[in-house]
Amino acid sequence: MKSAVETLNPTRVRLTVEVPFEELKDSLDAAYKKINQQVTVKGFRKGKVPARVIDQRFGRGAVLEEAVNDALPRFYTDAVNEAELNPLGQPEVDITELKDGETLNFTAEVDVRPTIEIPDYSGIEVEVDAVEVTEDDVEKAVEQLRERFASTTPVERAAEDGDVVTIDLEAKVDGEVLEDGVASGVSYTIGSGELLEGIDDAVKGLEAGGEATFTSELKGGSAAGKEAEVTVKVTQVAARELPELDDDFAQLASEFDTLEELKADSRKRLEDMKQFDQATQAQERVLDKLLELVEVPVPEKLLEDEINTRKHNLEHHQLAQMGLTLDKYLEIQGKTAEEFDTETREAAVKGIKTQFVLDELVNKEELGVDQEELTEHLMRRAASSGMSPDQFAQAVVQQNQVPMLVGEVARGKALAVVVEAATVKDTNGEIVDLEDEDETAEATETAEATETAEATEAAEATEAAEGKAENKGEGEEKAEA
Repeated sequence: MKSAVETLNPTRVRLTVEVPFEELKDSLDAAYKKINQQVTVKGFRKGKVPARVIDQRFGRGAVLEEAVNDALPRFYTDAVNEAELNPLGQPEVDITELKDGETLNFTAEVDVRPTIEIPDYSGIEVEVDAVEVTEDDVEKAVEQLRERFASTTPVERAAEDGDVVTIDLEAKVDGEVLEDGVASGVSYTIGSGELLEGIDDAVKGLEAGGEATFTSELKGGSAAGKEAEVTVKVTQVAARELPELDDDFAQLASEFDTLEELKADSRKRLEDMKQFDQATQAQERVLDKLLELVEVPVPEKLLEDEINTRKHNLEHHQLAQMGLTLDKYLEIQGKTAEEFDTETREAAVKGIKTQFVLDELVNKEELGVDQEELTEHLMRRAASSGMSPDQFAQAVVQQNQVPMLVGEVARGKALAVVVEAATVKDTNGEIVDLEDEDETAEATETAEATETAEATEAAEATEAAEGKAENKGEGEEKAEA
């Protein structure tokens, strides 16, 4: 076999391959055997039809077609390996010549990883938010803890802001009660914004046994996005009582004996969170600076696939779980379809460039991944997916995604190398030492998140707008071809 490579552009090549006919022998034998098992010829036992009879009865062309289809992947792979290419995706193959008994010639066009030169990145400088925890921050954290330990006492009076009411709901669309539009015994805190728009005004002023009707747009279920007539009946009104902020509360709500100890612990936790955010911010901004330094051509077909993947994940997973259509999401966000397409494309370009650059850094810095690092990463991914480590590991193995996880860890380590070499200052002008933030750097998994976080963030923004978002979701990295 002979092959040659023609570079069409920085991310695409054309392979020209010439295969002597004798190299098709194994595939021809396999083709005759396969056809033998599929056909019946009078006078011959099944599977024992001679090759010349198959040629006469079914045509030599059918045999050649079967043989070429079997052999092409092998010849293509051999040509790729011989040229030391890093193909992305499936090739476009064109058989240019097939002469029985003489030769097989074909071409294969395929996207390849571009050649990337990593410049000196030691001069990168970025600014991040300073870690500052105010007394108001501490008081707010303690107050949130206090809210969790609030008690409720049934009262015989009209419902007010902050009360907890037990309600029954019935939703109608076009005068018909929805099958999934009836709920009983729902506990709701007036003013929390956790249910339907308009419900606060409807229940305020009602005593137990009272009911009201209001109109609201449904957020989920079979009639998501439609206007519904909702009847709400209050079955109980309960006043919320907050515990006194004293040492007894500290002992009730924590392992501490005094309120001052509880506040000190809250301050430490807030500082840790802000340090985590600071390290994440440093990674993101260093990565942006690094991408500005590197010229990275992006294969158009790979970009198209990435854009489609992001749109599919957003529309059919994140938005579908919230009962929203893409049009409704865009309406909530105040964006046009054109703006959404532009943002998605920009995010996809950044994701692809990030992977290419960090993969090149992995090779340049000769970074490896040991079993302990892979196991720790797997544990974090399992926790974020809501699966047990064993379940997640089994799924990864079954889907042949172990190399993908290894790539995620390696890219995280590559980014950590760049962050370590960069100068990071906070808004107060102080140098930020991120050496103690190794776990933060790994947990952030910027290399992974960059490829899909932008699409995920869109869904999260919608959740926040609907008053339902509590935890940030995690995207899935598109597996490398």
